[in-house]
Amino acid sequence: MENISEEKHSKKFLKILLKITIVVIFLVGVAFALKVAPNYVRNDITDRTNLIINYSNVTGRMKHNLIVDENGIVYLSLDDIKNYYDRNIYYDEEYNQIVTSTEGKLAVIKLNENKIKINGVESDINGAAMVKDGVYYLPISEMEEVYKIKITNPENKVVMESLDRKLTTATTNKKVAVKSKTIFFSSTIEKIEENEKVVITEMEPNTLPEGWIKIRTQNGNLGYVEEKNLNNIHVERETTVYEAPMKEKVSMVWEYFSEYGKAPNNENIKYNGVNVVSPSFFYLKLKDTEKDNLTKSDVQEQSKVIENVGDEGVKYIEWAHKNGYKVWAKLSNETKSTTIDEFSCIINDYELRNAMITDILNYVKKYNLDGINVDFEYMYKNDKDAFSKFIIELAPQLKANGTCLSVDVTAPNGGDNWSLCYDRNLIGEIADYIVFMGYDQYGTSVIGTTSGYNWLVNSIKNFREYEEVPSEKLILGLPFYTKLWQTKDGNTIKSSIVSISGVAGAVPSGASREWQEDVQQYYVQYEKGGYVYKMWIEDEESFAKKIGLVKDKNLAGAAYWKKGFDTDGIWEVIKKGLDL
Repeated sequence: MENISEEKHSKKFLKILLKITIVVIFLVGVAFALKVAPNYVRNDITDRTNLIINYSNVTGRMKHNLIVDENGIVYLSLDDIKNYYDRNIYYDEEYNQIVTSTEGKLAVIKLNENKIKINGVESDINGAAMVKDGVYYLPISEMEEVYKIKITNPENKVVMESLDRKLTTATTNKKVAVKSKTIFFSSTIEKIEENEKVVITEMEPNTLPEGWIKIRTQNGNLGYVEEKNLNNIHVERETTVYEAPMKEKVSMVWEYFSEYGKAPNNENIKYNGVNVVSPSFFYLKLKDTEKDNLTKSDVQEQSKVIENVGDEGVKYIEWAHKNGYKVWAKLSNETKSTTIDEFSCIINDYELRNAMITDILNYVKKYNLDGINVDFEYMYKNDKDAFSKFIIELAPQLKANGTCLSVDVTAPNGGDNWSLCYDRNLIGEIADYIVFMGYDQYGTSVIGTTSGYNWLVNSIKNFREYEEVPSEKLILGLPFYTKLWQTKDGNTIKSSIVSISGVAGAVPSGASREWQEDVQQYYVQYEKGGYVYKMWIEDEESFAKKIGLVKDKNLAGAAYWKKGFDTDGIWEVIKKGLDL
């Protein structure tokens, strides 16, 4: 009886143990399922063609669906091109065309025409820009040259690879299962054969578990493999890095002469501390200056970039190149024959902007110029975007020719037509250099310094932090002059420009000087003939403080207005300040 009882207890124990084991196995299975099952969920978008841009599937983030027609032409919406390739692309309603640009390429494509114009050269293409359901689309597969991309179309996918980005590849050393996650139990995205070439995607350091690599297969699939399954990992292409036109600090001087003047004869003369000269060679002008109230059609017929080069200018260019100076010819809108309204008409019309650009490109080639310095001032605030379009359309065509583009702008704070008419952020992105004209701080109505140190510091800060202009593209424009203010009973009578070289003769020898720390200048005030005269002196000491900002703020260089107002001592200050 005792043995029977023990046997019953033993069987009962085994049953309990079996139940516990079953429960444990069940719980482990549940836990395993909860942990592993999510790794088998596929997040592919299957109801449309997927777009892979470099190493990301952007399909779910696109504003409009990708279109691939029966001929294999790939269409991407204007909105998505703006997001991924050209934030400045726009539809020009007047001429029914889309204008887009990248570094070195300006492309114009009219709607519903199988043609594209790149840097002024028209060619036939297999697709046309179109409107579908109110959305503008471009045949991007016909525009690989414009955007510097390579497009492939595997398995319900379109892969767009940027040819200016780093490319690392490898080959498989056996058959490999490409996983959706970096664990063995994740779902298999694709099985690839031995010796198949794959692209290794760029990842931030330490973002993947050790031994795992993210790849893109030839079918455009993105997934993970173990590094041990890859051979021959190597870089086929490095990222294209922006290179400034000038390796050293820019030291540019404007050489001003009016539209009727002549370039100076500099034979046997050498400028000290200069590596760029900017002569006043070009002006935007209306040829017919006698006619009043010009209509738009009049402006279209009459507007032109006129040159003031002549034999003297040709010799000037030869002199500059002989002495190792770059020539960045200045293009100005400061002619009496072109009013702000007429300028507005020109700058807002694509064809008129294009005519300007054509003139400029022809002049660049004709005179072997190294650069163009655009100096358009006094524009309507409402023309800011139009002026930006001009820079957008000019820059790539100059770039394709190896010609530098610098654009002069005023300080970020100021009046509508003087300061708020510039999109400094965009200009700083598109142009090679943006030149801050760091003078005329108070204009002609408010008594004050022409260029105070504290004002320059604050303006540079606004350029870099608020306008987000890169320091390495910002040139600090400085004055070779100051102003003498004539006042009576506290009111301004007039102001007159006094060059640095003329300060000694303009200030009486007995006048006392007071150093003002905030502006880093000497202030002079004296009485003469019943008037009170005031001046913030520009000299070697004050200029040394200003030129020091170039190195302190890591700026691209400095520019000076203008040649003829200088002294030998100032040039020594510049050479020392810029290490020239």
